[in-house]
Amino acid sequence: MGEVDPAFIQEPEHRPRISYIEGEGFPLIDLAPLHSSNNVSAIEGLVKEVGKACKEWGFFQVINHGVPLEKRQKIDGDSRKFFEQSLEEKRKVRRTEKLVLGYYDTEHTKNVRDWKEVFDIAVEEPALIPSSPDPDDKEITELYNQWPEYPPELRETCQDYGQEMVKLARKLFELIALSLGLPADRFHSFFKDHSSYIRLNHYPPCPTPELALGVGRHKDGGALTILAQDDVGGLEVKRKDGEWIRVKPTPDAYIVNVGAIIQVWSNDKYESVEHRAMVNPEKERFSVPFFFNPAHYVMIKPLEELTNEQNPAKYRAYNWGKFTASKRRSNFQKLNVENLQISHFRISD
Repeated sequence: MGEVDPAFIQEPEHRPRISYIEGEGFPLIDLAPLHSSNNVSAIEGLVKEVGKACKEWGFFQVINHGVPLEKRQKIDGDSRKFFEQSLEEKRKVRRTEKLVLGYYDTEHTKNVRDWKEVFDIAVEEPALIPSSPDPDDKEITELYNQWPEYPPELRETCQDYGQEMVKLARKLFELIALSLGLPADRFHSFFKDHSSYIRLNHYPPCPTPELALGVGRHKDGGALTILAQDDVGGLEVKRKDGEWIRVKPTPDAYIVNVGAIIQVWSNDKYESVEHRAMVNPEKERFSVPFFFNPAHYVMIKPLEELTNEQNPAKYRAYNWGKFTASKRRSNFQKLNVENLQISHFRISD
């Protein structure tokens, strides 16, 4: 990615500032009470913290999360080994519009190319997705992971790590449910055949960090994202006042963010917020996001328990699989229209 192709250059109003604000007050939540004996008041305090973070920030960090450190170190090490290979080797497992899992280095966000390369892995195989965004097309495609020859242990590493992420995501969803006044298991049925995936991200050093972004501004369309980032840092979150805040890496913590599905389920009580990834002129950066997503057949709509005459549903129902099938197209080509967002399903007042 040597010389900067104009495809990477952000519009002036979306270019990053080289000086940045470090995230004062960014929520850091200790999940230790989940692993101790039933301390009711500690769990209640945790529920309040999670609810406050979801409402005020849409993001938070968690420590004492229960994910074994060696599993995180293993996926981090194997990710580095994979990306160190030649482009020719990496492209042997390149993803396409048909093979949507694997390596990719020309992804676009908001129609501007990202300064990164990625490797996508489905947590459950086969991953079931609609064959097309067409609502009348009932065909389902089975997706299988493409595994590189090197490192040979990557498959087992990702499978182990994926199961740890699913366990953590389910715990977090129980806390989110309780914070909304719902039973702890309210969301579990949506994830019976979940369509979650892991992404390995590599952001090479960039000679023009003031013009390009590792990932442009966006909101996550899924349910919940759990991110492991290295000590280089670069994640920025748009605060409610419109200011971009840099999330300082906390050793062994995970960064959690509310996806658009939670925004719809909660009928806007919790909001999915914009975020982006900066690039660094000297250092490469690695991160591993896990995207916890429901089954392809799940219809996403505001939960009945959270709507009433005074607070009517703010979104029309939409099918999760068809939604992702539509959004996927914009990853492979520059489109002349904005890709699908939950705002397209908003019911006008």
